[in-house]
Amino acid sequence: QVHLVESGGGSVQTGGSLRLSCAASGDGYSSAAMAWFRQAPGKEREGVAAMYYGVDDTYYADFVKGRFTISRDDSKNTLYLQMNGLKPEDNAMYYCAADSVVLPGKELEESQYNRWGQGIQVTVSS
Repeated sequence: QVHLVESGGGSVQTGGSLRLSCAASGDGYSSAAMAWFRQAPGKEREGVAAMYYGVDDTYYADFVKGRFTISRDDSKNTLYLQMNGLKPEDNAMYYCAADSVVLPGKELEESQYNRWGQGIQVTVSS
């Protein structure tokens, strides 16, 4: 099982940047598809970005394309989300997720992931 811990959240002004990190421990990291999700108050959790171990393909929600970049450092068992050009609508709790199997085309669907971090807050002020 994979245990996930997020870090790097905080408060920034509109247009600012943050980098989230997700440290993974336990068995199964090297076979995982991993993703970032977010949930704003009163809204459902939504997929932000995802990637598979061992391949360069990445997947992004339309609302973050060109602003956010997902990456991973397997030597450190860590997943990252570089967030640039932050907007007030990016305010949310951000979660790291992992699973050993994710169906093609469903990389940003919450139901595909069975391991979740505790979440970390990102606040963007106007």
